[in-house]
Amino acid sequence: MTKLLEGKTGLILGVANKRSLAWGCARSLADAGMRLAFTYATERLEKSVRQLAAEIPGSIVLPCDVTQPDEIDRCFEEVGKEFGGLDALVHAIAFAKREELQGNFFDTSKEGYMLAHEVSAYSLTAVARRALPLMEGREGSIVTLSYIGAERVVPNYNVMGIAKAALEASVRYLAADLGPRGIRVNAVSAGPIRTLSASGVKDFSDMLDRIAEHAPMRRNVTSEEVGDTCQFLVGPHSRGITGSVLFVDAGFHIMGI
Repeated sequence: MTKLLEGKTGLILGVANKRSLAWGCARSLADAGMRLAFTYATERLEKSVRQLAAEIPGSIVLPCDVTQPDEIDRCFEEVGKEFGGLDALVHAIAFAKREELQGNFFDTSKEGYMLAHEVSAYSLTAVARRALPLMEGREGSIVTLSYIGAERVVPNYNVMGIAKAALEASVRYLAADLGPRGIRVNAVSAGPIRTLSASGVKDFSDMLDRIAEHAPMRRNVTSEEVGDTCQFLVGPHSRGITGSVLFVDAGFHIMGI
């Protein structure tokens, strides 16, 4: 039986380990038949990413530090050589200094503010620009990962909430720019999940407990659920959706208290 995404290609940015939301997305896309490329930002992460990529036949692994324009260029050049084109791009990159994720937001340093925005928000625009020539004419889809902290104040999320707000605004502007070229851009706002990046948020365990207590579904979500939503946004069943933020948080975002 032909799989839904058989013959399609995708690039996943942001896999760190098996608990990464990016890995949940990768597994779902691969299960649907998509061939994938993975990136790593530092040598420290390279081994882990290569080990995970080895579980998915036909995948390739490339360096891509999104703070280095030349490295982004080389990454997409290699993707173009290997795949010939690109159908999907999953942007699952975010970073802020640990010290910026606690205390008062007004104590955020300029350096920390700019770094969080460069890695977590601007990088979407940077990679979308490089992906454009590879995706145009292929009904391409770009998906990024956000969080409710972009819309509401979440204790200790601080500068990352501001960066995620910029990310979601970028989704809308990119969707408007790329729509005439046949490329869709959307975001998944995932509920909190124990990942490497989440470990930097103070009192994260308390946040998980609160979500499970107050969300309509009375539980937290899984990386597999986020991954399946990513597959939906990449695939043909979402062909009429762009510029949107889809919540995968067990319904927590609808609650007032």
